[in-house]
This record gives sequence, C-alpha cells and structure tokens, in this order.
Amino acid sequence: MTHMTRVRTSAPALGALPAAALLVALAAPAASAHPGPAPARIPFTHATVTAAATPGTYEISWQAPGTRHVAVRAGGRTVASGGSTGRVTVTGLPAHADRQWFDLVPDHGRGLHLADRLIKLDGTVNFRDAGGYRTRDGHWVKMGEVYRSDALDKLTDADLAKLKRLGITTDYDLRTAGERAAAPDRVPAGTRYVVADVLAGSDMTTTMPTTEAGAVAMMTDGEKFMVSGATAKSAYRKVFSGIVGGDGALFHCTAGKDRTGWANAALLTALGVPRDTVTADYLASNDYRAGANAAALASMTPEQAKVYKPLLDVRAEYLNSGFDEVRDEFGSFRAYEKEALGLDARGLAELRRELLV
Repeated sequence: MTHMTRVRTSAPALGALPAAALLVALAAPAASAHPGPAPARIPFTHATVTAAATPGTYEISWQAPGTRHVAVRAGGRTVASGGSTGRVTVTGLPAHADRQWFDLVPDHGRGLHLADRLIKLDGTVNFRDAGGYRTRDGHWVKMGEVYRSDALDKLTDADLAKLKRLGITTDYDLRTAGERAAAPDRVPAGTRYVVADVLAGSDMTTTMPTTEAGAVAMMTDGEKFMVSGATAKSAYRKVFSGIVGGDGALFHCTAGKDRTGWANAALLTALGVPRDTVTADYLASNDYRAGANAAALASMTPEQAKVYKPLLDVRAEYLNSGFDEVRDEFGSFRAYEKEALGLDARGLAELRRELLV
C-alpha cells in the first residue's frame, strides 16, 4: 500500500512534534514608512513521503520549480539532497518513532515539514492526517492539526499514549447511537468527547440492500443525506465550529471513509484544495482498508460479497453525488459552507488562518 504524505512548513529544528507554522499572507502588508520584505514563497508544487515495508526506510519525492538544490533533513541532519526535482530513499532511521518527519529545505523560499500520512496504530487501519495538501493558490494545508479515523474502540494503551503525544484535544464521533453503544470510543484522558451523529435522521442504517445496484444507490443516497440532511448539517457544523476554534481535532466514524470522508472533502474544499486532490484523498480509504475489506468479503458467499462490496468501497461516484447535492440544494459550495456548515466570511477566513501556510 502506498502511504500518502502530510506536509507542513519546516521549523528551525526538529522536535517530537512539528511547531505551528505562520500563515503566508495573501495580501500586501499594511503601508508603512519602512515596509518589510514580502513573506517567502513555498516553491514546492509536489512533495511526498512514503514509508517502506522495511522499518526506518522512506522514499521522498518532490518538485520545486525554480530551485536548484533541495536538502532533505531528518533528526537535525541532512540525510539526502537533490535538485529541483528529486526522488530519494532514506534508510536506517528509527524504526519505532511516532512519526518520522523530514524537512525539505530549498536553496530559496520556505521549506516543508513532511511525514507519511498514515498514523500507525494497533487498533485502527485508517487513522491519518487530514491535511498535507497544496491549495490552488500555492498554500499548503497544515499537518498535525486535524486527524481523521475509523473506529477507536480497539485502541491499545500504547495507541492512547501516542494520540496524547499528537496533541488531540477533541474527538468528534460521527456514528449513530447504536454504533456508539456497541463499540464505545477509547480516547486519552482529558480528551473532550463530542457526539456529532450524522445519520440520526436517516433510515440507511436500518434498511439493507439486497442487490448490488441497491447497494450503490444506498451509498449515493447516503452521500446526499450527508450534505442536506438536517442531522448531518448539525453534526458537521459542530465539527467545523471546533476546528475554527482551534481544537486539536479528530473526527471519525466506523470505517473512516463515508461520513468521515465527506467531512474531510468539505474541509479540504473550503481550504481551496483542488477537486482532483480531494477525490484522491477520499479514494485513499480503499488502499488503507484493503486488508480489512478483503477479510470481510472472504467470510461471505460470492452472492453476499457481490451485494456487500459497494458498501465497503469508496467510489468517485459516491463523492460526486455529494458535490452534486451541494449544487442542487445550495447552488454553490460557498453557499453550502455558509448555510450548512455555519462558515460565514469571518469563519472561513479564520479556518484558513488556522490551517493554511
């Protein structure tokens, strides 16, 4: 499985967790007698870190047009380097670090602070950083601020300690009452727990499909409900309000792909991430959940598996039905942000100040 990456501006020195980066101003500085220099631009248009199967081994690639040299640093030392386009493999790094971060330092402009997107935990398969993407205007979504996940009921004590070190302060549970009762969350002591039940007003959890086509229709209808259903709007408004307020937020459902998938798609879209990147992030759940899904299907008869597979998948048509519902019910994504998510112009500006560099 190819792990995607998380991206953040480089700090002067590496620590256990990345320091918050300053927002790159979009507008010119206020007029003064001695105006300061404009903020340095981030020259990277692409950057990824992929954790290899061998512990402590990583593949790093980047594109930084206009630069001549990029140094790759880890643990305070240079471990690789290259030109404006590069692809390197780094070996021999600590095998059991919470997250292995890399600084990509260009010869001019601002650097990036990167790590593999997946947070490896014993009790989850789809726990990952929600950000780490480039926006259309050249900003990057901060990493280490917002996380997305599947169910948290199987987290081990070691997992909880790792989440504590990640700085997560609020857990938004997007699941139904039945799901919460059957598999209650485990979270670090002191974490605020918030119920944000997306599907409370839907019957999709009580009526199961009997055909493959019915399963696909269930998923597309469910995506539409996540956009315009009253309880869905209320639930996502809670999540976005917390993120705007500066929470170290985690949101999750059972598989971390549908209710969670739309939450992150809406967040990335609000931040200005291109639609194709949003879709790729959404579809990545197919990779992260591949083993779990295969095991579930293997326990069924072929006939059952054929009907059930669309429920385990994420597909572009599911996400597209959500964006179609935004257009049909609200007219534009900006109107959806304001009417459904509670993000007025001030709230949207604050969200971008919190999460973009």
